[in-house]
Amino acid sequence: MSHTTPPADDLHHRIRQAVQQQWHAAGLPGAPAADAQALQLGGDGGGYPSSFAVDVAAGACVAAATLAAAQLGSLRTGSALACANVQVPHALAETTGYFTLDGVQPDLWSPISGLYPCGAALGRPGWVRIHANFDHHRDGALQLLGLPTGNLTSKQAVVQALKGWDAIDFETQAAARGLVVAAARTPQEWATHPQSAAVAAQPLVQITQLDAGQPAPPRAWPGLQGAGPLSGIRVLDLTRILSGPVAARTLAAHGAEVLMINGPGLPNIGAIADLSRGKRSALLDLKSAAGKAQFASLLGGAHVLLQGYHPGSLDALGFGPQQAAQLQPGIVYASLSAYGRSGPWADRRGFDSLVQTASGINWAEGQAFDDIASSSGLRALPMQILDYAAGLWLAFGIQAALHRQAVQGGSWHVQVSLARTAQWLQELGQRPVLPQRFGDAEGEGVAARVAPYLETLASGFGPLVAVRPSGVLGGVATPWRYPSMPPGSAAPQWS
Repeated sequence: MSHTTPPADDLHHRIRQAVQQQWHAAGLPGAPAADAQALQLGGDGGGYPSSFAVDVAAGACVAAATLAAAQLGSLRTGSALACANVQVPHALAETTGYFTLDGVQPDLWSPISGLYPCGAALGRPGWVRIHANFDHHRDGALQLLGLPTGNLTSKQAVVQALKGWDAIDFETQAAARGLVVAAARTPQEWATHPQSAAVAAQPLVQITQLDAGQPAPPRAWPGLQGAGPLSGIRVLDLTRILSGPVAARTLAAHGAEVLMINGPGLPNIGAIADLSRGKRSALLDLKSAAGKAQFASLLGGAHVLLQGYHPGSLDALGFGPQQAAQLQPGIVYASLSAYGRSGPWADRRGFDSLVQTASGINWAEGQAFDDIASSSGLRALPMQILDYAAGLWLAFGIQAALHRQAVQGGSWHVQVSLARTAQWLQELGQRPVLPQRFGDAEGEGVAARVAPYLETLASGFGPLVAVRPSGVLGGVATPWRYPSMPPGSAAPQWS
């Protein structure tokens, strides 16, 4: 099955409109998205089977983050805005997260993760998606179902157990245990949910001042210390799950000094090899007195703190937004969440695939394709566009806040959520799907589509082949400052 692809001129116009809308909302000057000399777009969005405008979404968030880097470069050097170049096929390739290690594409999904029918024994059929890539999430779900924990329990055992569960009941009890599960909803069902209204009330990229009563003065930035407009800007990256690391990697791609901090013993996703490009990676126990003291010292040299912790967790450790602004006046504090920071689901954990399911995207995509091969009638998007778009919008917001700090002073809080990003994608609309079938297998299709945009790098995880950054300034990509390395390979200190 294939979908209609809009003419490139129409696609590029929609990308420019989306970028300019967020540019204006962030309070940045001018209208560079409308200027063909400031933003050069190329290519179309063909090849990715979705009724949603994933090409507009990928192109817009990459273009916005790249233009924001150009704006900071112009501010720091006093020169004209460098041209941002974005090829839409390359932007789409970046959002696939494709990479190989030692020539092998890793399997990033746990056998238990996936979509399940439920409620058959109750006469209340429904569907739930379970995310079990971390062992403690897997074991928590199995325990809730009354099944043996560990990796020996089969997917079929989970199918059998869920026959006696209502989808919403299972989702609710799983959430109460801090697990990551979502019941499938239609867009209409999601629209009537109170969390949907809470999400809709939030901007796509929220930027608020932390010290409005007594704002910090503009900080004296260091001079450019290497390649890229963010050279010398120090970023503390306390994120692990795709969106946050994508945001920090995007800043690193424009020259920022990124120090990724992991807690000893905390699990990481398999994509860490891809997401660690351009960063130094250290271990630090923020629950220990020594670890907190060392982190406070690091914060004292940082321009940005990026975190995706469960709400309240960093506050309890003394490093919440207001606390960080007191420790380091002029800080840009960036927070990523699944469902936003207000509403009944404000504390709920979630990932891209779960938000797709809960918000009705899977249902709407399945309806558009009339996918009779799927007994659920649900269909996932062809890439984790919510994760990548949220990460790129967060990188954009961080740079917009850095611009505000440099021009008017103050400490700033940037917030982005997966659910608001999903709503933005839904607002971009769907396209009709044509009745022909896709001729290639999806895995083979992705490998072929991303092939022109791959780079080969040495890394601490083995030979790494991954999609190079798709937003380029002045026609020249900034080289990675550091190779991708495992957690603990660097000391927890600024280089």
